[in-house]
Amino acid sequence: MSGRNYQKIINHYEDCLRKFGDNHKGVDWPNQEDALLRYKVMLDIVMPGIRCSLLDFGCGTAHLYDYIVKCGFKDIEYTGLDISNNFIQVCMSKHKQINFINCDILKSPEKIGKFDYIIMNGIFTVKRELLFNEMVEYFEDLVKVVFTKANIGIAFNVMTKHVDWEREDLFHLPFDLLAAFLKQEVSRNFVIRNDYGLFEYTVYVFKEPNIWHR
Repeated sequence: MSGRNYQKIINHYEDCLRKFGDNHKGVDWPNQEDALLRYKVMLDIVMPGIRCSLLDFGCGTAHLYDYIVKCGFKDIEYTGLDISNNFIQVCMSKHKQINFINCDILKSPEKIGKFDYIIMNGIFTVKRELLFNEMVEYFEDLVKVVFTKANIGIAFNVMTKHVDWEREDLFHLPFDLLAAFLKQEVSRNFVIRNDYGLFEYTVYVFKEPNIWHR
């Protein structure tokens, strides 16, 4: 499948890690303030006060876990996953008590168990040299597989089409295309968040209706 030519994206993030190290630029976020805002928005999918398991899909160097600890979220049982062994090695050196998984879920879905929530922060914002249709195919393949591993729901972000100009290396996904795909192939129970000031939007997709109620 053409959309599975995603090694270019992995190579890009590994280049960022080599160049910048373990910080927001090492996972290709331009600034720390916006990165922290994304962590907050992603975690808003989680119902407070109820213990849950959470998979940080594409965990990078586990900055989401650092944010969870800093904010004192005691009810989240965190697991990190990344396709890149380079990132996983950094994670394991920092957090020896945490379970980290090095896996390509499109090739080995059986290696991933079930989690209440799955967060996919930054997985679909960069497309690099992939054509738009290739990136759409990759996006759809990955969302469908990941959703089968979630008990409650998943969260992911993409770049918005509603900007003054679009970067060729970023994935700007129209609302209508997204909604049609989710309704037909994943779930009609979803929330689109375009309210936090960045040139992107975040989507929560649930197994059942009326769960997200903030």
